[in-house]
Amino acid sequence: MVDNSDNDLLDLDEEDYDTVLAPDIEFSGKIHFEEPFMIKGTVSGLIDASSDLLIDEGATVNADIHASRIIIKGAVVGNVTADKMVHVFSSGKLTGDVTAPEVVLESGCYFTGICTMNRPGS
Repeated sequence: MVDNSDNDLLDLDEEDYDTVLAPDIEFSGKIHFEEPFMIKGTVSGLIDASSDLLIDEGATVNADIHASRIIIKGAVVGNVTADKMVHVFSSGKLTGDVTAPEVVLESGCYFTGICTMNRPGS
């Protein structure tokens, strides 16, 4: 049975995020954040966070990602690791391995890689 306690993340709007990387921004390097972060533009490098990350529709990320909860509506190339959950929406594309206690791959999404579902805290 799916634990829906993290669904509040799915209901957040853009104004609920502390930082939004706009669609016209291209960033290359390492990103570290401790508050919810939304990517609408293009990022390459490394993302390491202790909070939630949303990769919005139209966003392109070419990076390894570690965050608490990760929502993918855009395109990601890289390995994704979450402390709580990874949710790939039907519009999302993930090319890389995913590791999290909870992984949701919606019908219609694109995923190629290895999925490892671990226990929380392991």
